[in-house]
Amino acid sequence: MPVSNPCLRCGACCAFFRASFYWGETESGTPGGVPDDLVEKINDFRVQMKGTRGLNPRCVALTGEIGRSVACAIYEHRSSVCRAFQPSLLDGAVNEDCDRARAAHGLKPVTPADWGVEDFPKAA
Repeated sequence: MPVSNPCLRCGACCAFFRASFYWGETESGTPGGVPDDLVEKINDFRVQMKGTRGLNPRCVALTGEIGRSVACAIYEHRSSVCRAFQPSLLDGAVNEDCDRARAAHGLKPVTPADWGVEDFPKAA
C-alpha cells in the first residue's frame, strides 16, 4: 500500500486550535507570507488566522469537510505554527494534540493504516 497523508482526510487541527504567530510571517512582513486579509491582530506582535478564535474555531483557509476531504487554501503560504504541527505517527510518534483535535470532531486517533502501512518499523 502506498503511504498517504491522513491530514488530507482530516483537518481537525485547523478547526480546533487557534493559529497565532508573529505578524512578520504575513505578506506585510514577508513577501509570499500569509495573506494579510486572512489574519486578525492580537497585539502589536502577534496575529491569528481568522476563524481560529472562539468556541467553534475553523481556520478561514481550511476548505472541504472535516474527516472526509480537506485542504489548506494557502498551503504554500501557511504560517510556522501550521508548518510545525505534526500529525500523529508521522515519524512513528503519537501527537496527543492531533488525537485530541480529532476526538473533538468524532474522529478516532490516527493509526498506521491511516498512513497506508500495516505497521511502522521499530527501532532496534
